[in-house]
Amino acid sequence: MTNLRNSVQLIGRLGKDPEIRTFDSGSKRASFSIATTESYKNPKGEKVEETRWHNLVIWGKLAEVAGQYLKKGSEVAIEGKLVHRSYETAAGEKKYITEINVNEFVMLGNKS
Repeated sequence: MTNLRNSVQLIGRLGKDPEIRTFDSGSKRASFSIATTESYKNPKGEKVEETRWHNLVIWGKLAEVAGQYLKKGSEVAIEGKLVHRSYETAAGEKKYITEINVNEFVMLGNKS
């Protein structure tokens, strides 16, 4: 069995095209978000759909592939790990970010 510690697997649709950033070292980073939707019935028996957004980051050659092939609305399956980080704004305000560092992804749905 692969490593299950801090492992995230999701299937969702991209909310926008990946944003690709190339660093001075030549390494690339793709960042984007996907939406996942969960359906259930509430105590009144009504169907409820809940959509959640997840921030994703992909590094290296895989980031290039993501930038080339993934577009807004694309359905994708991802596997990665959950990362929490923080930073301080210029105004001194502390910001917290939770994102998924993607190890691999599979494009789903029809080819465009």
